[in-house]
Amino acid sequence: MEKVYKRTGGLQPEIVGGFCPGCMHGCITKTVAEVTEELGILDNTVCVIGIGCCCITSRYWNVDKMNAPHGRAPAVATGLKRRAPKDTIVYTYQGDGDLAAIGLSEIMYAANRGEHLTVIFVNNSTYGMTGGQMAPTTLVGQKATTAPFGRKAEDVGYPMHMCEVINQLGAPHYIERVSFDSAPNIIKAKAAIKKAFQNQIDGKGFSFVECMSTCPTNWGLSPLESVDYMRNNTLKEFPIGCFRDKDKE
Repeated sequence: MEKVYKRTGGLQPEIVGGFCPGCMHGCITKTVAEVTEELGILDNTVCVIGIGCCCITSRYWNVDKMNAPHGRAPAVATGLKRRAPKDTIVYTYQGDGDLAAIGLSEIMYAANRGEHLTVIFVNNSTYGMTGGQMAPTTLVGQKATTAPFGRKAEDVGYPMHMCEVINQLGAPHYIERVSFDSAPNIIKAKAAIKKAFQNQIDGKGFSFVECMSTCPTNWGLSPLESVDYMRNNTLKEFPIGCFRDKDKE
């Protein structure tokens, strides 16, 4: 007998905990929620959430969702998308430690297969929830709990640029890096996220949106200082822009 799982109505009675002050996860989360609502896909959308600060989003999104083991969200999402009804929209929401380190193999092979998924990748240059360790995206010279004197390229290599890496593969349909540091950039970011979901609705394959964010807590800066650091340093290392859009090719 087939089981039917019904989503309960209304909001959670109590939300305990949330994102740190100044963290851009909250803005990214709100943008994804707006997009899924505006596209009218709430009732047939499933989010596969990575481990880390991304887990907090499960308290806010009114869509079906599940957590994956650390880094394995693309693999879980692949199985879910292939088995689910045809109109099911599946997306992952992952941080840089989850996607670019522990889950590097999973994201690369999902992208290389051109899975019909939407990937929202939040890059804040650190392992946020686990204590501020150096991530694949930590800048050269940027301090972390595991790099107290700053990242040294001669010891641990250079930051990973995931949009550029995935852009070397033939299958992905859409790849863009956006930022949430200003109102104009947030408007552009929302358009990119909406396009990434619309691509899946239209059956166009793999879409990848990298969302640049701050992490005031682990950067050791105030929210305003972290935005300045992001603009003066992070966005120079990770410039925003569209790397591929097969609709325009």
